[in-house]
This record gives sequence, structure tokens and C-alpha cells, in this order.
Amino acid sequence: MNPNAKIPALVDDVTTVFESGAILVYLAEKAGKFLPKAGQERASALSWLFFQIGGVGPMFGQLGWFLSHEPTDIAAVARYKKETERLYAVLDKRLSQAPFLANEYGVADMATFGWAKGYDHYGVSPGSIPHVKKWVDRVADRPAVQRAMAKKPK
Repeated sequence: MNPNAKIPALVDDVTTVFESGAILVYLAEKAGKFLPKAGQERASALSWLFFQIGGVGPMFGQLGWFLSHEPTDIAAVARYKKETERLYAVLDKRLSQAPFLANEYGVADMATFGWAKGYDHYGVSPGSIPHVKKWVDRVADRPAVQRAMAKKPK
């Protein structure tokens, strides 16, 4: 289903969609919620979604891998740690201005939450990102997020 031979992929009737961001956009459009239909609101939601796809996911993922599998004194750890801290600062600044990444809860928050909630794992103090911490708590309090997290393998 995914030409990259990885997950995720979705088959819905005759439509096949792969990659997390594309799946989120597809499902949001199909449901008619979590992604504005037009204008600046849609542009903002897509911008923050792609911020996660192009920055948060790859950088936090690399840092997480190196922290789990390599000595922590190698140059790659320092590089990914610095970039992870920078990306957290961008998120914190944004979340000091709005309750959710694109103002209203939506696909950008869904895509970013799973990565951002791991600040402890990445060695980022919640005190240095107070707005991210509040946002993580706000998203985690959503009933649908609680149901999804309860299904997550330990």
C-alpha cells in the first residue's frame, strides 16, 4: 500500500493514502472537521502540520533513536538535541499566542502531540517550554486522545 514499504497506510473503499500527514488531511476532509476548508485558517493548519512533518518528527525521531541506541557524547546527539530544543522553542512561542497550533484543535495538534509530549525523553525541561507543557496537558485531556492513548502498546 505504501511505496516506501512502511506504515502508516490507509485503504478506504477505493482510495489508498500513505504517510501520516496525508492520512490526517484525507480523514479531516472526509469527516469535515479538524481542518479548515479555506483561507488563512487552512493555510495555518497546513503550515503547522508540515512543520511537524518536516521538522518535529524527523528531528525528535533522530534524537530519540540516538539517545536510545548510541553513546550520548557523539556529535549527532548534540546536533539533534540543539535542533529539538530550537523546535520546542518555536512551538512554545506559537503556543504562547494560541491555545492550539492553528488556533483551533486540529490535524497539526494531532500530528505533533505524540512527539511533543516526550520532552522528558529528549532531555527538555518542561520549565523551559511552559506553553508546550500546558498544550500537552490540554490535548491529553481530550476524551478521544485519552481513548487513543489507552490503546497504545506499553
